[in-house]
Amino acid sequence: MKLSLPESDKAALLDHLGVANIKFQYTYPGDRPDRQPVHTVYGGANLFKADTCKRMGNIALTNLQTYAPNFVELARVLQLSNHEHLPTLEKDVADLTARLDAMTPAARKQEPAWLAYSVYNKIVAKLQREAVEDFRVDFEDGFGNRPDAEEDETAMRAAQEVAKGMAQGTLSPFIGIRIKPFTEDMKARGVRTLDIFLTTLLAETGGKLPDNFVVMLPKVTIPEQMTTMVRLFKLLEKANGLVPGTLKMETMVEATQIIMDEEGRNPLMRIIRASEGRCIAAHFGTYDYTASCGITARYQTMGHPVNDFAHHMTKVALGGTGIFLSDGATNVMPIGPHRGDNLSYAQLRENQDSVHNAWRQAYHHTTHSLINGLYQGWDLNPAQLPMRYAATYNFFLSSYDDAVLRLRTFVERAAISTLTGDIFDDAATGQGLLNFFLKALNCGAISEEEILATGLTLEEVQTRSFYRILEGRRAKA
Repeated sequence: MKLSLPESDKAALLDHLGVANIKFQYTYPGDRPDRQPVHTVYGGANLFKADTCKRMGNIALTNLQTYAPNFVELARVLQLSNHEHLPTLEKDVADLTARLDAMTPAARKQEPAWLAYSVYNKIVAKLQREAVEDFRVDFEDGFGNRPDAEEDETAMRAAQEVAKGMAQGTLSPFIGIRIKPFTEDMKARGVRTLDIFLTTLLAETGGKLPDNFVVMLPKVTIPEQMTTMVRLFKLLEKANGLVPGTLKMETMVEATQIIMDEEGRNPLMRIIRASEGRCIAAHFGTYDYTASCGITARYQTMGHPVNDFAHHMTKVALGGTGIFLSDGATNVMPIGPHRGDNLSYAQLRENQDSVHNAWRQAYHHTTHSLINGLYQGWDLNPAQLPMRYAATYNFFLSSYDDAVLRLRTFVERAAISTLTGDIFDDAATGQGLLNFFLKALNCGAISEEEILATGLTLEEVQTRSFYRILEGRRAKA
């Protein structure tokens, strides 16, 4: 075959392009395969105890079983698929539940009530096993501005409780601290609180941090605030004998200036770069952001259109970078207005209506986030946890069959490319499909065995990397 170009010219041409391609791949490596929690609970530092997450799980389970004692009630409140065909009489509900309990998983999946039954029982199991996935010991909005002596004392006590939780195994799988912002009037307080907290914690634990520990820096508007945090991290690591790079951080999208700067540009990538690789996530602050847009308090909700604009701008700016994105929080708490043991029927009914209304709002907010590709959000109260998992499990389970078909087809295409020796350059797309199942697996929506329907082996799934799956298959071929 006759060619016009000599090999030397072609090599020079493609080598030059290769440098640019590799630089792009370094900047945009694709979705990170690490576990991402489905939520973060923000709780005031003054209230944090070693067993806070365990107690929150108990409260959440009681809330669920009080206002939805069975799967039919929850399905009807949230209008889950096929809810209109479920029984209404208590005896009929009990009989249906017993019949479903006795079935094999495969047989149960053929029943119209399967989705509602599965969602409810997975919520109960999750609240018993791991109700809180991620927790922030909050020294910002959840704590407020208090005298310095009080915040100093609270920082020390909270660190001691975290150390106790580490020893007792009662912490959430992900945990961190939210300090005051690095605005001009709060920067010194933020630095001091983090210094006290980390110094106390490391002294209590012999120099160890909890797994997946992170520091949240709120209200970031300029790259210099991130740069200052990096410098602070380096000083704290050196002073406490930590390996350089140990401390990680998150930022918050809470102001219009982080979506568009004074030159009409989106500054998010510059802000992330300023963290020198230490920033792993960006969380959205619904109420600060809507306030910065001039939205009055009554209309500062998760469903306001300005939030979707900010979400999509954030996703466009940080898509493919591996930065985890989190939506904000629903501010309507599912707690009845009446307290006490001797409530009237009317008061009990009012409590139920109030809780169910709050449940529906939280469920729809979380579902909206998931549909828009935001797989994490905030929770502010343990009573919100059941709806976090209701929306999450319904989302994953109702999409499972379609996702299986898509990933199985993709795996087959990849296998053909591997066997023919071609470079399969859509590994990032494959990782995105794989991540659907990894996220579903991590939160308890599905089991490892249920991923096998995609054509992957259990060993391949456990690598959590589609690129490594391709490498492994190529090596075997």
